[in-house]
Amino acid sequence: NCSMVLKTLHFITRPLSDEEGNFSLAYIITIHKELEMFIKLLRAIYMPQNIYCIHVDEKSPKDYKAAVQNIVNCFENIFISSKRENVVYAGFSRLQADINCMRDLVHSKIQWNYVINLCGQDYPIKTNKDIIRYIKSKWNGKNMTPGVVQPLHMKHRTQVSYREYVHSGMSYVYPTKNIKAKPPYNLTIYFGSAYYILTKEFVKFTLTDTRAKDLLEWSRDTYSPDEHYWVTLNRLNG
Repeated sequence: NCSMVLKTLHFITRPLSDEEGNFSLAYIITIHKELEMFIKLLRAIYMPQNIYCIHVDEKSPKDYKAAVQNIVNCFENIFISSKRENVVYAGFSRLQADINCMRDLVHSKIQWNYVINLCGQDYPIKTNKDIIRYIKSKWNGKNMTPGVVQPLHMKHRTQVSYREYVHSGMSYVYPTKNIKAKPPYNLTIYFGSAYYILTKEFVKFTLTDTRAKDLLEWSRDTYSPDEHYWVTLNRLNG
C-alpha cells in the first residue's frame, strides 16, 4: 500500500526549498541484503526532485528482490537498473553495476546535475541542502573522485589478471598467473575511492569516449577496478 509507505515511513514529498528544487541529484545505490537498512537510507536521502537508480544484486533472494520492487513501485523517480549483475566484492561486476545505472540515468527525463553512488550500508550525516551547497561552493562543474598515483603496494591489482568466481554461497576474486598488458594509451593509473560525486557531463564522457571504453575493457580483469577507473579518467587532460 503506497500511501501507507509514504505516511508511515515519513518520506519527504515536496522540495524543502527553491534552492533544492532547482538542483537535482542522481543516486546510484547498490544493494544485496538488509532491506530495513536500505529503506532507512532511502528515506534519509529521498527528495522528489532527485532520481534514484537501485541496483539489486542478481544473486539476492527472490523475496528480497520482490520487496525492493514493491517499494520502488511507489515512486516515479526511483527505479531498478534495467541490467543487473551478479556482484562480486572487488570484482569488475561491481563497477559494471554502476555503469548500468549510469546508462539508465542519462536517458532519464529528470534533468539531474550530479550523481552520487552509495552502497546499502551507507547513511548520510548531511542534509540534501548541505550536500548541494558543498558541491556548489568548491566543486561547481568538477568531480569529486579523490586519489593518488597508484602506490607500489597496489600495483599487483593491475599487473596480473584476476577472475571472478560466482556462486550463491561464496563469491570471490582470485589472481591468475597471466601478466596484464600495459594500460591503453599509456595512461597513468591512479588509485582512490570507489565512491564519487560526478557531473552529468563527465558521466556522458565515460559512456561514450573511446579512451574511457578502452580503459574499461582493460580493467575487466583487474582487482577492484572501481578504485582506479573513475579517478584515472578524471585526471585525463581536458
